[in-house]
Amino acid sequence: MVSGQLTSLLIRFGKGDRDAIDRLLPLVYDELHLLARRQRFGWRERPDAPGTTSLVHESFFRLVDQDQVEWECRAQFFAIAARAMRSILVDNARWHARAKRGGNPIPVPLESANLVSREQSAELIDLDRALVRLEHDEERLVRIVECRFFGGLSIPETAEAIGISEATVKRGWNVARAWLYGELRAG
Repeated sequence: MVSGQLTSLLIRFGKGDRDAIDRLLPLVYDELHLLARRQRFGWRERPDAPGTTSLVHESFFRLVDQDQVEWECRAQFFAIAARAMRSILVDNARWHARAKRGGNPIPVPLESANLVSREQSAELIDLDRALVRLEHDEERLVRIVECRFFGGLSIPETAEAIGISEATVKRGWNVARAWLYGELRAG
């Protein structure tokens, strides 16, 4: 993918050029699909299980529906995509938790029903709760976790997406992982 071409399309889209979306999807689709597979595989889901494509499509729709984002670069796009995927996966995990308790089942299309396995739903919800607590005090650390863990971005890409130095990303990543480990073990 040509990063400059993607950035140009994102800027055009941000300025209201809706035709840029048609050219944007083919440029990012494969990378979003790989990101979604990593997200789902990270939760011990089979990489080829149904739902990866649904995660890509849902996250892309959420991305293009954002009208308050000033698109700047490829890394920022994928950082926001990672956040959208986190939100979708957590919503799906919560749905599984509600269904497990028998409470108010919400109809879900078949293709999106298997984004997160029932067994991993509790872990994902616990992680999300920990991230919400961390975000209260250290929002930057949560952005780093979203980019690195949920987005699969490298340290340089994360630094570019958030607008901080690579050294700050490295330190933040180490601090966030240690904090989350302690929180999740204690919980």
